[in-house]
Amino acid sequence: MSETARLSRGSIRGHLVTQTVPMMIGVAASSSVGLIDAYFIGRLGPSELAAVSFIFPITIAILSLGVGVMVGINSVIARALGEGDRDRAERRANFGAIFALTIGLIFGVSLHLLLEPLFRLMQAPASLLPLIRDYMEPFALGMPLLLVQMAMTGILRGQGEARFTSYISLTYSIANWILDPLLITGVGGFEGFGVAGAAYATLAGWALGIAVALYLVRHTLLQIHPSLVLKCRMRESAVAIMRVAGPAAFSNAINPIGLSVLTALLASQGEAAVAGFGAAGRLQSFAVVPLLALSGSIGSIVGQNWGANQPDRSRLAMLEAALFCIGYGLAVAVLLYAFGDWFADFFTDDPAVIEQFSSYLAISVWGYAGFGVLIVANGAMNAVDQARYALLQSFARVFLVMLPMGWLLRPFWGAQAIYAAELAANLAGGAFAAFLAWRVLQAAPRTEIPPRTNR
Repeated sequence: MSETARLSRGSIRGHLVTQTVPMMIGVAASSSVGLIDAYFIGRLGPSELAAVSFIFPITIAILSLGVGVMVGINSVIARALGEGDRDRAERRANFGAIFALTIGLIFGVSLHLLLEPLFRLMQAPASLLPLIRDYMEPFALGMPLLLVQMAMTGILRGQGEARFTSYISLTYSIANWILDPLLITGVGGFEGFGVAGAAYATLAGWALGIAVALYLVRHTLLQIHPSLVLKCRMRESAVAIMRVAGPAAFSNAINPIGLSVLTALLASQGEAAVAGFGAAGRLQSFAVVPLLALSGSIGSIVGQNWGANQPDRSRLAMLEAALFCIGYGLAVAVLLYAFGDWFADFFTDDPAVIEQFSSYLAISVWGYAGFGVLIVANGAMNAVDQARYALLQSFARVFLVMLPMGWLLRPFWGAQAIYAAELAANLAGGAFAAFLAWRVLQAAPRTEIPPRTNR
């Protein structure tokens, strides 16, 4: 059993708790940024809130790209440490940082050039396009910062350093908490930048998060240094990371792509429906924080045990995580169902928006348990280098359930058809993902044998 893989020893339930709780703090802090953005942007007016609702699925898709890179780096590092190969883990870590920066530059410039056609395709009204551009132009050009921060998080997660990753998230979040009111609505004689201020605050948070990550990684097993990049076996490292990162990025992006289409379908129901859907979606992101944290922590636990040739411990981690998702998902569903109107008042005083906000919560919350099982199963499959199965179930959930159901029922049920489609997709997706993950974890682990080349 490898001395480099501490998660391959001790209680699985204990590791789930110690890895997930710090991530819950980090994810909660990061999710709170969306709530604070929505609160201060909502003070600007319903048009600004509707503009951000169109932006929300796109920013989630971009974040999904970062999550894919992070998951790929996490997976290869965790398995290498599980096998006791510290040198390979360090090579992958250094290549991952450079790879993330490159991807961020390419996608950031591309997004900046395609902003207007993209949002016209989403049926964004011409009146909202200037507000959308105000936010998205700086956000797009800041993508390299996002990707590098995610890469550093993956390097720490792969080593089981959940506490350190929470520090990065807290740094990013605190920067946004302070800067949002200053840059969005202004203070004193400063009028603020409006919607664009939220983007500027986000970029500042990413930059500070990277600085903290570079400091923290110096106190771990793996070191990040420019001199090590030349020794990282670029082709070998690229293939290993992309084998997970590519499918994981697409898998994570499929849901926001589906949300983008649902938002376009909702546009025909009026601006209030779009604003309510977007604001409730931000609250939902905060409500499922424990599920998101668990989906992040399970990768290092399953990956290290898989690399250490202990598949029974990997299966136990998946089982206990799934049971938690079901229990928590049902509990939070009851809470949000009962207090939907109260939460809506936090974002807006527009009666039409409040009605749509509450309607969305009343329907969608009952799928949280399935959503939790789905993302935890994805994390487990990505960790054992079977990201293609995670991609398969994500594709089926959105393109075989969510979008067809929303499209077919919208003429009869209106906005509620969109909300019901999300519910059905989460329930069906969770069941299918649990089945796939269990089948994948029944297989015997395969040790990765690096090619015979010089380091």
